[in-house]
Amino acid sequence: MFPVLRRIKITVKSFQISLSMKTILSDEKTSGILKLLAGANRSFEENYPGKSLRRQPVQTFYEGAHLFKAESAKNFALLANKSLTDFAPDFVSFANALGLKDVESLPDNNAAIDALLTEIQNNGIDPKNSAVWLAWRVYAQVKKKLEREAVEDFRLDYEDGFGIHPDEKEDAVAVQGAKEVADGMKQNILPPFIGIRIKPFNSEFVERSVRTLNIFVSTLLEETGGVLPENFVVTLPKVEIPEQAAALVKVFEVLEADSVLNSGELKMEIMIETTQSVFNADGEVTARKIANAAGHRCVGAHFGTYDYTASCDLIAAYQTMDNEVCDFARQVMKVAFGGSGIFLSDGATNIIPLAPHQSENLSALQNSENLENVHRSWKLSYGHIRHSLANAFYQGWDLHPAQLPVRYAANAAFFLEQLQVSTGRLRNLVEQASSATVSGDVFDDAATGQGLLNYFFRALNSGAIDPEDVESAGVTVEEVQAGSFRNIVEARRN
Repeated sequence: MFPVLRRIKITVKSFQISLSMKTILSDEKTSGILKLLAGANRSFEENYPGKSLRRQPVQTFYEGAHLFKAESAKNFALLANKSLTDFAPDFVSFANALGLKDVESLPDNNAAIDALLTEIQNNGIDPKNSAVWLAWRVYAQVKKKLEREAVEDFRLDYEDGFGIHPDEKEDAVAVQGAKEVADGMKQNILPPFIGIRIKPFNSEFVERSVRTLNIFVSTLLEETGGVLPENFVVTLPKVEIPEQAAALVKVFEVLEADSVLNSGELKMEIMIETTQSVFNADGEVTARKIANAAGHRCVGAHFGTYDYTASCDLIAAYQTMDNEVCDFARQVMKVAFGGSGIFLSDGATNIIPLAPHQSENLSALQNSENLENVHRSWKLSYGHIRHSLANAFYQGWDLHPAQLPVRYAANAAFFLEQLQVSTGRLRNLVEQASSATVSGDVFDDAATGQGLLNYFFRALNSGAIDPEDVESAGVTVEEVQAGSFRNIVEARRN
C-alpha cells in the first residue's frame, strides 16, 4: 500500500504547486515572454512549413540542350515502349528481368509463361496469388504510364550534358532550346515539369552561366508572349556556398524586373554534389544554408551522385548510387530539408540498358546477348531506385528512354507491395474514427491514418496506383489530394 500512497501524495503536491503558480503568474508578467516565443514560433513555422501538397515528379530526364526538340518527350515515350516490348513483351519476363518480390514462384520458360498468360486471359488475376498479382499490376501500371506520361520532368542541360563550347555555339543552342520549348508549349506536348540546367556559379563559369540563362529566358518570353511553361525551373549545379544561390536570386530579380514576369516567378533547384555543399569549413550544414539563401525560390534539392563520389576521392568502380558515402550525404539532406517543403531528388544510374548488337538480321546468340545486357542494366537500375525509395527519395534522374520502364516499375512495385494491407488499414481507420468519440487514444489512430493517407497521396500522384485503388480504401481522390486525415474524419462525423 505504501508505494500507492506515495504516488498519490506526489500527484496532490504537483496539483497544489500548479494552483499556486496560477496565483503568482499574471498576464502582465508573461506577455513579454509569450511575445518573444510567438516570434520564434513564427520563424520556425516559416522555415518548416511541412510537407508540400504540390505534385512531385517521380523522375527528371536530363539531356544535352543541343539535342532537345519540342517532340522529345513524345519521341522518348515511343522509344521507352519499344524497349519494353522488345525486351519484356509480357509481365512475367519483365518481373524476372527486374527480380520483383517472390519472382522465383513465377515461370521462367516460354511454355510455362504462355500457359500462365492463357490462364489469366480466361480467368483473370487472383489477388491472393501475390507474386502473379504484383508482377501483373506493375507491368500494367508501367504500360499506362508510358502511354500517358512517359516523361514527367525534362531538363535541358547546358552543363555536363552539353559540355564546354565557344560562346557563339552555346549562345545559338540557348536560342534554339528556348524556341523548341516555346514550340512545345504551342503544341501542348511538353512534360508537366520542365526547365534548364545552367553551368555552376563558380569563378570559372558564372559569366557563361548568366549569359545562357539570359539568352534562354529572353528568347522564350519573346516567343511565348511573356509566358513561362508550367512548373519551369532553373537548376544550379555544384553549389558550394550560399552566396552562389543568392547571386542567382539577384539575377532572377533583374530578369523579372526587365520583363513581364511577376516578382518571384522564376524558381530554382540546387544540386548537392560536393562535400563542401554538405558541410562547410565551420562544420555547418551547408545544404540548408544554400536553400535559405535562395528563399522561397528554391523548390528542390538534387543529389549529384558522380560528382559527389568523385569529391570523396572514390575510384570509378565504386562510384555507385548505393555507395555508403552517398547514403550519408542523402541522410544529411533528409535532416537538413525535413519539413521544409523542398522536394528531394536522387541521381541516375549511369549504366544504360542498350543492346550491343543493332543490325536487323541478328543471330540467336546476338539476340541472347542483347537480352542479357538490357536485363542486367535494368536490374541494376531497379535496385538503385528501390534503394532511393526506401530512403524516402521519391524522385530520381533518367538519362535514356530505355531507363523509363524501370523507373516506373520500381516506383509501382514499391507502392503496390503495400496496397492491399494499406487499403484495409485505412478503410478500417476511417470507419472507426468517424464513429469514435474524442478520447485519449484517438491521437494514435489519427497519426497512423495520416501516415496511410501519405502513402496513397504519393502512390496516386506517382502513377503507381489508380483512382479506383484509392476509392477502395474508403476515401476519395479529392480527400487524398487534400492531404489531411483529420479533415477526412471530421467530414465523416459531420
